[in-house]
Amino acid sequence: MPWMVETYDKPGCADLRIQLRPAHLAFLEANKSLLLACGAKLDDAGELASGGVYLLDLESRKDAQAFIEQDPFFQGGLFERVFVTQWRKAYLNGLNTLNED
Repeated sequence: MPWMVETYDKPGCADLRIQLRPAHLAFLEANKSLLLACGAKLDDAGELASGGVYLLDLESRKDAQAFIEQDPFFQGGLFERVFVTQWRKAYLNGLNTLNED
């Protein structure tokens, strides 16, 4: 079941994001089988991240919440807010997934 996790960084935490990023990327790599997609939300210049979006293939909200709480960004105190929402996968990579058998 797909879940979307949207995160918002605390203001003024760009240095903390940079510090935690290697551990965050290692966490994502170790859990890549659960990721439908994942990435940072960037400013218009594509330079500053202010949070992220995770599309996860997990069974429950509890599992999605547990996943994000294991992320080094979460554990390191980077996030100001985290939203977990069930997500309906309609199109992925330009393909309609609603008519899958």
